[in-house]
Amino acid sequence: QVQLVESGGGLVQPGGSLRLSCAASGFTFSRAAMSWYRQAPGKERELVATMPSAGGVTNYAAFVKGRFIISRDNAKNTVYLQMNSLEPEDTAVYSCNAKMGGVIPFNYWGQGTQVTVSS
Repeated sequence: QVQLVESGGGLVQPGGSLRLSCAASGFTFSRAAMSWYRQAPGKERELVATMPSAGGVTNYAAFVKGRFIISRDNAKNTVYLQMNSLEPEDTAVYSCNAKMGGVIPFNYWGQGTQVTVSS
């Protein structure tokens, strides 16, 4: 059974930091490209950052502006999103995604974790 379980969300003041985690199980984590997406109320879901399975280039959305860092620990089957200098505009539900192409492709989603940036 595939599971992606996010944690680490919460309420933080502008300028603060949060570290999101996404624990994966039920598939070969090391082979999946892992991404973080977010969806704010009334808005479309948007990509935040993507880390390939091996090698390749880590991509960030333009709005990240060097504030967020995506990382992964294949030994722990976990992907992280370190978010610094948070702004109220970063308020959203953050979800992780696992994707792999090839002969047996997959595309899995977690349930999301709420991040609220407010004073």
